[in-house]
Amino acid sequence: MEQAFKRTQILTNHLLQSSPSSQTLSSNACLSYSPPELSENYAFDIKDMRKLIDRHNLEERDWLFGLMKQSKLFNPKVRGGKVFVSPDYNQSMEQQREMTLKRIEYLLEKGAFKGWLTEKGEDIEMRKFAGFEVCSIYDHSLFTKLGVHFFLWGGAIQFFGTKHHHDKWLRDTENYSIKGCFAMTELGHGSNVRGLETVTTYDSNTGEFVINTPCESAQKYWIGGAANHATHTVVFSQLHINGTNQGVHAFIVQIRDADGYICPNIRIVDCGHKIGLNGVDNGRIWFDNVRVPRENLLNSVADVSPDGKYLSSIENPDQRFAAFMAPLTVGRVNIAISSVYQSKVALATSIRYALTRRAFSLKKNEPEVLLLDYPSHQHRLFPLVAKTYAMSFAANYLKMLYVKRTPQSNKIIHIVSSSFKATFTWNNMQILQECREACGGQGLKTENRVGQLKGEYDVQSTFEGDNLILMQQVSKALFAEYMAAQKRNKVFKGLGLEHMNKPCPVIPLQLTSTTLRCSQFQMDALCLRERDLLNRFVADVSKCKAKGESNEQAFLMCYELAQDLGKAFSDRAIFQTFVDAETTLPAGSLKDVLGTLRSLYALICIEDVSFLQYGYLSVDNGANVRREITKLCTELRPHALALVSSFGIPDAFLGPIAFNWIEANAWSSV
Repeated sequence: MEQAFKRTQILTNHLLQSSPSSQTLSSNACLSYSPPELSENYAFDIKDMRKLIDRHNLEERDWLFGLMKQSKLFNPKVRGGKVFVSPDYNQSMEQQREMTLKRIEYLLEKGAFKGWLTEKGEDIEMRKFAGFEVCSIYDHSLFTKLGVHFFLWGGAIQFFGTKHHHDKWLRDTENYSIKGCFAMTELGHGSNVRGLETVTTYDSNTGEFVINTPCESAQKYWIGGAANHATHTVVFSQLHINGTNQGVHAFIVQIRDADGYICPNIRIVDCGHKIGLNGVDNGRIWFDNVRVPRENLLNSVADVSPDGKYLSSIENPDQRFAAFMAPLTVGRVNIAISSVYQSKVALATSIRYALTRRAFSLKKNEPEVLLLDYPSHQHRLFPLVAKTYAMSFAANYLKMLYVKRTPQSNKIIHIVSSSFKATFTWNNMQILQECREACGGQGLKTENRVGQLKGEYDVQSTFEGDNLILMQQVSKALFAEYMAAQKRNKVFKGLGLEHMNKPCPVIPLQLTSTTLRCSQFQMDALCLRERDLLNRFVADVSKCKAKGESNEQAFLMCYELAQDLGKAFSDRAIFQTFVDAETTLPAGSLKDVLGTLRSLYALICIEDVSFLQYGYLSVDNGANVRREITKLCTELRPHALALVSSFGIPDAFLGPIAFNWIEANAWSSV
């Protein structure tokens, strides 16, 4: 008690004593906003950089941006003298869903989806990708609902169906006369598609398939579009013919009539409110012996004759399943690509804010320092910019790999899309979180977009394949490539594994700045890690199998190595696309800046704990890498505005804090 009294007395005396006049604080002048364009210079042409990272359909992208900006359906609001468009997340779940549908109908009326399903060729495929990328920048719900309808439902008709399916369904799907959804996931099975429990049998007396949900865990779950709007769905089900399970097949089923009422013997329930994506009406579906015509089987891989005989040119069930699932990689491709654009929105917003927001003076009577002039802030954001550029080049590679696909390349597309989808979506969540924190309290405001995007895009880590499982599939595929090469006593070919045929790279004992910035050293370091982890993974799995473990159990017991190997493959593959993009450029400022970004991306990969854990780097060299990263961040500071302006995202699609954040929060704006 006595100690408390003494403290109270000291505090009272301190508050009552008057400060000397020399200590009197003077009032500071009010802060004012100064556009970063007035002080930041462009050392390279941002239009050329945009062409390099967006690569295709720039005019169509800008046209679609314009359609959104000119319609009240996209919720335009004035902040700080500028118009911004973004969904109104204060609306109820039901209102958000109806707005998503109205936006689709508006874009449909304007011709945004013309040819998406009825035309063929690389041009329409790339135009479709560009359209989806723009939609993803505006709203994940818009992107997802369109993706379910065009890529999943429409893609299933295209790839699993044959000509009579195409003639009957594709044009009506493109015109949105039919609203499709995709009923694969069940309550009890997600990534394990082979384990689906929905059962379909064939009635040869009527020429119909009978689809049934035999138990609660077989209910279709998270089916986008099912709760309110979808009229039809593709149902994935085990097909039982004459008592034999022929595996998973796909069937077209009408779930609502022309008046919007649920069809007989079908039950649909809303999945309810989610942490994001509330503009998508996810539903749960039960089928109570629903009958569909025989021609509703999507029969590009297998068919059933009128008298009930199972027909397929692929006798092996595993190969048949692989052929059946191959076209679904487009979902992973789209998710990977869209996540890159959310990273761009977050970085463009947070870096523009950091170029105008100040905090603390380093010396008395001096202006406060811009956030982006603090080395810690540079180290916080510039590696993420480098990572986003790397993902952009890798996304372009992935798109071209997909549109130029052949039956022989399906395996490669599966491996690369699995790897990139996992890596990009994990990176995106890291970038969104870091940008949210970099914006301080303003990052919490929904209108500033960055914080809201976290909840909207969190789901990407698990839908179209859980990221951990996808990375394990990548490692299994690399294992199979290794064993096949050993068995045939042939060189590695494909998946970028050709480096395995060369002598093992050696990292110098002392890493200088020149060495660390050398693209050949960077590639050697990433190849060394991938090579060593693949050798370790093969050795450990082989040891487990030698002890009597099954293949699957052996892989499970080596899951940590599998994750590290998957990451090593992905980092090296992404880096290769960065190098390839840089190689296309002539000497000049654009190539110089890109080279700095490439070095920064490579070194943040090499900074990964695995390089120390597995002994590829000494502790001293690890410290050298970290110091070089800091230098590279400093060198990129003058190019900050140019780098994010090159993303090509119109001002209206960023958050208000990217511009005059004082005026946007002024009393006059209330």
